[in-house]
Amino acid sequence: MGNIRTSFVKRISRELIETHRGKFTTDFDENKKLVEQYSTVSTKHLRNKIAGYVTRLIRNNAVL
Repeated sequence: MGNIRTSFVKRISRELIETHRGKFTTDFDENKKLVEQYSTVSTKHLRNKIAGYVTRLIRNNAVL
């Protein structure tokens, strides 16, 4: 079974990828820093969930 992500995490992730096209990579640690820089996420847990989903989308070329 996989992880179930909330629609908030999915929406924010897609918006970040669209607005900052080409900045995100398949490296989770780098994406964590970019999510912290480009969004107003208040908690570390939520930032990591968003960065993980961004990494997954980039790896699967779902948004590119």
